[in-house]
Amino acid sequence: MTYSLRMLDMPESERPRERLLAQGVKRLSAAELIAILINTGQGPGKLSAVGLGQHLLQELGKDQPNQDGLLALREVSVDELTKIPGIGPAKAATILAAIELGKRILQTQPPRLTVVDDPSIAAAALGHELMWQTQERFAVLLLDIKHRIIGTQVITIGTATETLAHPREIFREVIRRGATRVIVAHNHPSGNLDPSPEDLSLTRQLLQGATFLGIPLLDHLIIGNGDYASLRQTTSLWSECPQE
Repeated sequence: MTYSLRMLDMPESERPRERLLAQGVKRLSAAELIAILINTGQGPGKLSAVGLGQHLLQELGKDQPNQDGLLALREVSVDELTKIPGIGPAKAATILAAIELGKRILQTQPPRLTVVDDPSIAAAALGHELMWQTQERFAVLLLDIKHRIIGTQVITIGTATETLAHPREIFREVIRRGATRVIVAHNHPSGNLDPSPEDLSLTRQLLQGATFLGIPLLDHLIIGNGDYASLRQTTSLWSECPQE
């Protein structure tokens, strides 16, 4: 696909804004989403808006092996953006405003006593603790017998690649707070939502402990990079150890 310098000069079917409206936002690449924000191109070689978006991601990803720059956007500064040819203060401000708005939406918590009947609600409740952290954190979502939220708690904070959580620490907090149902979650700062062998092993231990204590473990979420994965939905662990 070839892009002209101005999006208005592109065939309508190739314009990012029109593609978003016709096909949905998830069909667009990160570069196309940035192009909608900055609207015009330039920079090295007189790039199109989409080309400039691609160049921005490449520049931000230089110091992050195997990454495309999206992770760097989480904490990027005005100075870092404006050092990229073609990104001036106005474009930098627009990009930062969009990033911050996305963060605030994801960090908006459901109110206390909201019924958690879907993993997305649990992810929203824990996102403010986990979503954009550079270190792994392990947290619990505490629920009553009707699956209503009564609280959240970060149990442990680890390094950039590893966190430590032990079943006794987790269930101690659950019992102390009087919860009768629990959802656990941790973040992957890399954004990769695939569970590690350690994640699966801990989940098995927690399911066994939950059965012994009579406090059902409803799910284990992995959170990162604006998304989440539910181990209850993506593994067979709950069928191996029924809870309710």
